[in-house]
Amino acid sequence: MTRRSARMERLARTFDRSATLYERGRPDYPRSAIRFVAETFGLGPGSVVVDLAAGTGKLTRAIQVTGAAVVAVEPMAGMRRVFRRVVPDVPVVNGRAEAIPLPSEFADAVFVGQAFHWFRGRSAVREIARVLRPGGILVLVWNTRSDRVRWSRALTEIVGRAGGPGTYAHASGNGDAWRRPFRRGASPFTGLQKRTFAHSQSATPATFVDRILSVSHVAARPRSVRLRVAREVRAVLASDPGTRGRTTVELPYRTEVFYARKRPAPVATSR
Repeated sequence: MTRRSARMERLARTFDRSATLYERGRPDYPRSAIRFVAETFGLGPGSVVVDLAAGTGKLTRAIQVTGAAVVAVEPMAGMRRVFRRVVPDVPVVNGRAEAIPLPSEFADAVFVGQAFHWFRGRSAVREIARVLRPGGILVLVWNTRSDRVRWSRALTEIVGRAGGPGTYAHASGNGDAWRRPFRRGASPFTGLQKRTFAHSQSATPATFVDRILSVSHVAARPRSVRLRVAREVRAVLASDPGTRGRTTVELPYRTEVFYARKRPAPVATSR
């Protein structure tokens, strides 16, 4: 395992112990985004969808609205425990993107929310393609806070100070490295397409404290650092004109949806 891979693994493990913070602090997903995918690709009753790296089921709950049958896959035991409590009617199994414990050609669609950049891209793309039926779709979704809002910029700065410079790229997927498996000529998927949707999170100031504490680079830090981060976030929310004295705060997001269809299998030719 490379040094970078070991570091990513260590950061990913933080989700196991911060699952409750994740559930309380992270936003849901806009219905308009899920409706667009469902209508574009005909997902609904009779369809089978896999929510890969499902976490606590934030995206699962949005997908359920389509009427499709959903199966969740999540590698972290802490996340699965919260998932089973908040989404008891959807099965969740232990598995990774590189080794999905489902049969070949099982699903019409695989969704990934906030997670594809954690995967080993080339292996994950091959495994996702295996699980998809011919013509099935892969849908990658990211919610990103809008730093056009001053207090959101302040929160991003707090995260940066806690984790060190360059730890928190605020673009979807933490940069563009995750796209590489889709650029190769041998990719089992067509080229990625993208749609962006407006979204917002309306919540108490305490929810936004949990939101920042659930960021992996913060969750991986010692308790003393996490406590300092919580104090700094509370101070911003108590002093910024956009949040001061309010019991409910609204933060705009943008939701970016990337999607690609599984390519047809090459036709064997006889000699």
